[in-house]
Amino acid sequence: MEKIIELKSVELIDILGIGDANIKLIESNIPVTISARGDQITIKGDSRDITEVDDILKEMRETLSSKGALYRDDVNNLIKLSRAGSVNLTSAIKEDHVIYHGRKGLIGPRTEGQIAYLKNFIDNDVVFGIGPAGTGKTFLSMAFALSSLEQNEVDRIILCRPAVEAGESLGFLPGDLKEKVDPYLSPLYDALDTLLPKNKLNILIENKNIEIVPLAYMRGRTLDNAFMILDEAQNSTVMQMKMFLTRLGMGSKAIINGDTTQIDLSGNKFSGLIEAEKILKNVEGIGFTYFDDSDIVRHPLVKKIIVAYDANERKKGE
Repeated sequence: MEKIIELKSVELIDILGIGDANIKLIESNIPVTISARGDQITIKGDSRDITEVDDILKEMRETLSSKGALYRDDVNNLIKLSRAGSVNLTSAIKEDHVIYHGRKGLIGPRTEGQIAYLKNFIDNDVVFGIGPAGTGKTFLSMAFALSSLEQNEVDRIILCRPAVEAGESLGFLPGDLKEKVDPYLSPLYDALDTLLPKNKLNILIENKNIEIVPLAYMRGRTLDNAFMILDEAQNSTVMQMKMFLTRLGMGSKAIINGDTTQIDLSGNKFSGLIEAEKILKNVEGIGFTYFDDSDIVRHPLVKKIIVAYDANERKKGE
C-alpha cells in the first residue's frame, strides 16, 4: 500500500532535513519506505504504519509552522510519542481549536496553557497573556487578530510594543518614524510574516488594515472595531498601560502579552503589566492566562534555558 502527500505550503527540504535525515530517522523506527519528488512525499508500507507516519509528518509540518524550524530532536520526540501511543498526534490541534489557516498550515493551541488562552479570548474582550518567552503568546494573538479581521469582526489590527531603549529620544534618531521604531517592532513583523504571504501582508499594511506602531503613539486615539495587541507589556509604565487599555472603543478587543521576569524599565519606573494584574484581576470581561515552561513551543533548548535561569534565581533568593 502507498500514500502520496503533497507539500504545497512548505519547502520539502525543511521537512526532509539535510541529506533526508528526518525521513531516514522515521524509516529507522517504523517499517515504511519514504521517497520524495517535487513537492510530493510517497509512503509505502502497511496501512497502519502509513497512517502513523502520515500523522508524524503532519505534526512535523505543524512544528515547522509554529517554530519556524524543525530539528532532529523534534522529529525524534514525535516518533517516540507516536510509538508509545501516549499522544494522538492528529489531535494536537483539535478541529474546534483551529484559530487560523496560516501560510504554513493550521494555527491553534498546542498546550494546556494555550488552550486556556483561547478560551479566555472567546469569553472576554480584554485578555492578558503572562509567561516566559517561547510560549506562543505573540504568535497566537496574531492568529486571533487575523481570524477576526478575515471574518469581518473587526476592521483593523493595531499592533504595538514599548520602545523601551529609545525612550523619549526617538525624535533625535535619524530617519522617519518607521526607520526609528522598526528595530523595536521587528518581532511583530516576524510573526505576521510567518502567518501571511508577503504580498497579502503588504496590502493589509498599505490599506491600514494592519498598523504596527510603538506604544507611545497610541496616545489620544479611540479605536472602534479594532483588534489591539500590546506585546512586551512588562516594559510599559503604569500610565502607558492605562493609556493603552482606555483606547478600547466599541466593537474592539485587546490582548496584552508580557513576561514579568523580563522587565527592562530603567530607574524607578514600575511595570504597568504588574500593576494591571493587581488592579484588574477581578474585573468582568477581562481574562488572565498564565503560561509556564510546559507551554514552550520553540527549540527544545529554550525550555532548558528558562528552567536553568529560574533555578538560578531561586538559589539567589535563598
